[in-house]
Amino acid sequence: MYLFRQIIWVYSVMDQLQPQPEVITSSLVRINSTSGQISALAALQLLPWNALHTEEQQVDWLILHFNYWFSHHNVMLVRGEFEPEYFPATDTSPARIQFAHGFFNSALHEISHWTIAGKERRLLADLGYWYAPDGRTREQQALFEQVEVKPQAIEWLFATAFGRKFRVSLDNLTGESGNGNTFKDNVYAQVCRYMNAEACLPKDAWYLISCICTCIRGGEMLQASEFKREMLD
Repeated sequence: MYLFRQIIWVYSVMDQLQPQPEVITSSLVRINSTSGQISALAALQLLPWNALHTEEQQVDWLILHFNYWFSHHNVMLVRGEFEPEYFPATDTSPARIQFAHGFFNSALHEISHWTIAGKERRLLADLGYWYAPDGRTREQQALFEQVEVKPQAIEWLFATAFGRKFRVSLDNLTGESGNGNTFKDNVYAQVCRYMNAEACLPKDAWYLISCICTCIRGGEMLQASEFKREMLD
């Protein structure tokens, strides 16, 4: 079982960092309770997570906290009535990460894409992603899955921090998506690389996981033993 080492994280450094440098995942650890920014989260928790019993309440909690945690990035998480979409910031409004139909898992998925996107892509509509709609050919589906491995691996980390079940999404109900086993293998392998420090997490993904674990898990960070391939079947 792989357990993260303990470090002290100082929030004041964050504003000086580039939007998407990456961090070695072995430094994802219990957040020191003396950090001013993290300690301030306790006062923000108007609705403790363990008191929330509906999807709508949990979504409200996520929106409230995400928008507070990432206010330094001039971005807001917002419900959408239709399909998810990212809107870059303008002179008069912050960037918006709009997730689909008020679904919690959709919010986590769209956040994961945003954490991966760098400074330049955050200036583009939909983060500059290529996307072919449902009904993709086998070749198109292979391209889709290639760019979805890291976002869905990060989404799995987010979901686990919240204590929620994660399901991979092939997002091709009317096309040629196969059984998805290879994609599931790849998502699991990517999570293992993050957890074993063989790959680096985007810094904003690391920050969000740290905040979630501080609020919900008493500061206890994720462990590799929490992720198993059979969970994706």
